[in-house]
Amino acid sequence: MARITFKSGDDYALRLMKTANRSEELMKRSIYAGAKVLADKIRDNLEAGLAGSKTSTGALAASLGITPITEDRSGYWNAKIGFDGYDGRGVPNQLKARVLESGSSRVKKRPFVAPALRASRKTALEAMAKVIDDEIKKNMKG
Repeated sequence: MARITFKSGDDYALRLMKTANRSEELMKRSIYAGAKVLADKIRDNLEAGLAGSKTSTGALAASLGITPITEDRSGYWNAKIGFDGYDGRGVPNQLKARVLESGSSRVKKRPFVAPALRASRKTALEAMAKVIDDEIKKNMKG
């Protein structure tokens, strides 16, 4: 955490208030930064897993996205990472991703989401903390 020195309590209180007033925006930016790290790793794993496939068009990776950040009834802020839309034959991209991740009676499983989450959890938390720390430093300096 940053070390900041102030000469008067009023100045400190005003800067804390400024940071607190922007807390919603700060939380959303932080959550998005973490979700972006996770989504990028999921996309990389998906593309690596489908690299040798003759039928891969890249549409599944292109359909991966992050939902808008919302607050639930309990006061928690959330964003979801997932697949949207349908392929050329009308098959939902969510279903195709689920079959790749878990397998089926005809398709051998090729997990790409779970390994991405395990590998990038720490990096995502660090990205979120960096956004928050940078914003607090900026607000507290004036």
